[in-house]
Amino acid sequence: MRAIVATAEGPSWTERREVPPPAPAANEALIAVRAFAVNRGELTLVRRRDGWQPGQDVAGEVIQPAADGTGPQAGERVAGLAEWHGWAEQTVVPSHRLATIPADVDFERAAALPMAGTTAANLVRGGGSLLGARVLITGASGGVGHLAVQLAALGGAHVCAVARAERADALRGFGAHEVVADPSETEGPFELVLESAGGASLDAALARVAPGGTVLLFGNSSREPSTIDFTAFFGHEEATVRSYFSARHEADAGRLLAMLLDLLAGGRLEVEIGFRASWDRLNEAMDGLSERRFAGKAVLTVD
Repeated sequence: MRAIVATAEGPSWTERREVPPPAPAANEALIAVRAFAVNRGELTLVRRRDGWQPGQDVAGEVIQPAADGTGPQAGERVAGLAEWHGWAEQTVVPSHRLATIPADVDFERAAALPMAGTTAANLVRGGGSLLGARVLITGASGGVGHLAVQLAALGGAHVCAVARAERADALRGFGAHEVVADPSETEGPFELVLESAGGASLDAALARVAPGGTVLLFGNSSREPSTIDFTAFFGHEEATVRSYFSARHEADAGRLLAMLLDLLAGGRLEVEIGFRASWDRLNEAMDGLSERRFAGKAVLTVD
């Protein structure tokens, strides 16, 4: 079986090698992978782990259903969140992290949803009822951000997206009411802040959270520290600051993914794919993602 393997010591990100086929556990289905997506967090891991088989976001067909009788059956088209080893001709996925793909959704769009989509859904749910609420989303052009914009808007929120000026039209098309280049350009207050940039962006976002509001941290793309002290919350009393880590939410992955795929099939959600190609071009996709040459997701098809 062919699979992608990290080459931390080499000039490229990865290479394709022959590896033994996976052996599913009782609660895992064996999947023939037709497409997979790259998450930004995987870029760092690939550079650190020579010989490692990466990949979580996959879409394909069930070859062998889970032995414990749970999950989709043989032949069904599915998307899922693998534990890793997903960038391969075959992989295994726990049945509770799988969802059946609706007939009118292709493998590529389905593969773009598992990690980014479930993260966006959990972040938006973390703000409670959003009907009439004001929501600030930094990193709104990213794989998580553009989905969070749409889900918050679907929930009835007034969404302010932080992104480059050239992305304003696309984000308004996704449901954003305002698009600014920096959180400091908006006044607030915001009942919910989804923050992924860190540094000065986080400082500005904290200055705009409503009293009793919520700030959810899910990244630090700037790699800059932020300064937080008690006095920063004068005027923002009782605001909550929480971190979000996807690994703590894997139990709901399949259910949330099924909801997202239904929204996609119904035309109520759009997943933006900035790079779409054969897995022969994986290293090119990872270069582009690292250098922010495109917005949205990078999706590769397995030939």
